[in-house]
Amino acid sequence: MEYIPRLKQKYNSEIINNLKKSYKSVMQVPRLMKISLNQGVGNAVNDKKLIEAAQQEMSLITGQKAVLTKSRKDISNFKLRKGMPVGVRVTLRGDRMYEFLDRLVTSALPRVRDFQGIPEKGFDGRGNYTLGIKEQIAFPEISIDKVLKVTGMDITFVTDTDSDDEALTLLSELGLPFKKKTKKQEASLKEESPVEEESPVEEEFPVEEESPVEEESPVEEESPVEEESPVEEESPVEEESPVEEESPVEDAQEEKESNGKEEDK
Repeated sequence: MEYIPRLKQKYNSEIINNLKKSYKSVMQVPRLMKISLNQGVGNAVNDKKLIEAAQQEMSLITGQKAVLTKSRKDISNFKLRKGMPVGVRVTLRGDRMYEFLDRLVTSALPRVRDFQGIPEKGFDGRGNYTLGIKEQIAFPEISIDKVLKVTGMDITFVTDTDSDDEALTLLSELGLPFKKKTKKQEASLKEESPVEEESPVEEEFPVEEESPVEEESPVEEESPVEEESPVEEESPVEEESPVEEESPVEDAQEEKESNGKEEDK
């Protein structure tokens, strides 16, 4: 009889039947494509034993030989040169992927200190989820006595869907224990949602639409000071010059002078 991992058998028999109700075809049901594990060992620059120990531990955890990740460029501040090993990674597919996921859910996560569920914030917007583990001693394959240094790792679950909601339902069906929202969080979300939808301040701008000051400018239209200039129009002193028009003294002198000349002749 051919060996089939427990989670793979569960996916084919139960999970597909539960999820295909919301799809037109069975082929549209999301699937788990691969699981990639990545562990960075920054102190491996000074101590090469750490990178070897990390490679052995990763191989024990996954059941597949780990690959070294090397630096891409030189960084003088960290005494790092291009091509030096700085981490370890593994990519799991097929039966090994389902076996690792089964061990992770059933034995590793319950051994995590103060575990209350994994958060839902690890999705990248394209249906992939990343989980961080702070201590590698959570896996039962590793003995604490042989550990040189406690380090963490990142576990990424890659699905064939682009929706985070569909990936969340798939991973929850596979057994990943996500945190449940409390009543306070649900109430706060309900209270915040109407405020975001209704934004009367942004839609209505009464000040900008009605600008009475700009339309009605009574000061500019009616300029009584400029139109009525009584001082300039009525200049009684210039129009009536009695002294220039009527000069009796000058006329009398001229008459006397003319009379005197006639008498002399």
